[in-house]
Amino acid sequence: MAFNIQEQFGQIDIYVFDQILRGNIAPGMRVLDAGCGYGRNLVHLLREGCEVFALDLDQEGIKHVRQLSASFETGLPADNFQVGSIERMPFPDAFADVVICNSVLHFARDEEHFSSMLAELWRVLRPGGMLFCRLGSRIGMEFERVPGGRFIVGDGSEWFLADEEMLMEYTDKMNGILVDPLKTTIVQDYRCMTTWVLRKRR
Repeated sequence: MAFNIQEQFGQIDIYVFDQILRGNIAPGMRVLDAGCGYGRNLVHLLREGCEVFALDLDQEGIKHVRQLSASFETGLPADNFQVGSIERMPFPDAFADVVICNSVLHFARDEEHFSSMLAELWRVLRPGGMLFCRLGSRIGMEFERVPGGRFIVGDGSEWFLADEEMLMEYTDKMNGILVDPLKTTIVQDYRCMTTWVLRKRR
């Protein structure tokens, strides 16, 4: 049965799509979406036979992802999709081939919270695996600083915003390898979103 592009890929993030096109996320891989929301990045992966796991604080989001999985007849257990926080994930060490964390890390309360989330994302990734992060940053724009390493973005929200130096320091600290150079999209007078993709050394 043929699907149109929207049916096949849903509302996937274009930068996740890029990794799929390049073969960095492929059928048969164990993929964990940490902070999955309603599963917008999982439609294609569920359809194509990835062993998908997902985690989010939103119970309704997880309920929706379970329904998506069931509707595609993936055969994946409902327990693959769990309610929980990224800084305390219920998955074992070196668990996933790919870990996706899309538009989540900038909601960290401060750098300690950011660091604890990142440590968990790295812990559950197997050696040789890929961590895909897309997060708000201050690469390319200036923002008003408030306490805790947070900044006010264009809609008045407070986000924890990393800069290039911080992301490269964490890359070195974790002994990671950049899959791509940092790529940042600047949304005029509103925000900067950086794609940070690392491979864990074997």
